[in-house]
Amino acid sequence: MARSLALALLLLFASAGVHGQTNTRRLTTVAAIRQFPGFFHLQNVLLRGELVESGPRVMLRSNDQELRAILKDVSSRSGPVEVRGQIVDVGRLEPGDPRVSGFAEGRSADQWPKPGEELVLNVTGVAEAQAATTPSVRAVALEPWKFDGQTITLTGNFRGRNLFGDLPDAPGKSRYDFVMRGAEGAVWIAGVRPRGKGFDLDVDRRMDTDKWVQITGAVTENRGLAIVMGKDITLAKTPATTPDVSEESAAPAPPPPPAEVVFSSPTADETEVSATSAVRIQFSRGLQPASIADHFRATYVGVPPDAAGLMFKVSYDPANRAIELRFAQPLERFRTVKIEVLDGLKAFDGAPVVPWSVTFSVGG
Repeated sequence: MARSLALALLLLFASAGVHGQTNTRRLTTVAAIRQFPGFFHLQNVLLRGELVESGPRVMLRSNDQELRAILKDVSSRSGPVEVRGQIVDVGRLEPGDPRVSGFAEGRSADQWPKPGEELVLNVTGVAEAQAATTPSVRAVALEPWKFDGQTITLTGNFRGRNLFGDLPDAPGKSRYDFVMRGAEGAVWIAGVRPRGKGFDLDVDRRMDTDKWVQITGAVTENRGLAIVMGKDITLAKTPATTPDVSEESAAPAPPPPPAEVVFSSPTADETEVSATSAVRIQFSRGLQPASIADHFRATYVGVPPDAAGLMFKVSYDPANRAIELRFAQPLERFRTVKIEVLDGLKAFDGAPVVPWSVTFSVGG
């Protein structure tokens, strides 16, 4: 009985941690949204910038980046502001979808944008931006460029190797990179292993995400995301209260969209490929390293379905979100090779990777 009760409490705790995170708005930058539109699509966000008129449109301008803002029943405000709203990647919705009503309806299918081409912020609230008096996870997540190159100290919740999908991409600096989350917002920590006197945290273990840590390091910005290159780390006291959930994020955010292949070398139907070439496949988001094994296949076109595939070694480059397949033997001349990404491969945030294949021909 006691064992069953303990197991039930453990499952309840894990479920609360995951679902609580999906309700929280994401503090980010316009640059990050433009870099990772699939991740932020239909997510509730908080951004800093200025609302400016650009012809008939209103734009949120931040650090030389702009994002179209739709203000329905929301008053604009001059000067630095914090804007709450939902991101819509128009190209990921279908023409006629009610979520594009008021700014994208009426277009024909051949005029419809591709995913990532047209991004809109449906604004739900605008408030005056208060200048941060001291560095915090919140301030760094919203305006990383203001702290670029500075050495600061932050305190936050250890979130492992992005185990809860707080951020859209990994810096790939080391095997110990991890996410720190504050009362609001999240940043990547790199350059320091999460261990010290009396603690040794595992970046791949959710059981360790109940710990809070204090980090000292220099801030850098990469593709709109804040990274703190840590120098020192200590355990911190867990705060007595949990982060608040804003009113606009009461409805759970959708699960992260599937990841997909965005580039390969050789390319589709390429000919005269060298028999000793490696195959490189780049993905739209980083991968879960534990899911990589046995989810790639290489065969010659025309062989029986039950024939053994080609032997190869797989290496993963997290900084570039790329897989490299290097064959054990040179490929046979004048043969057509098929490379497949199989069902079951996962992105870092747990989302599935869309199965994919490419064929190319080996030269003489």
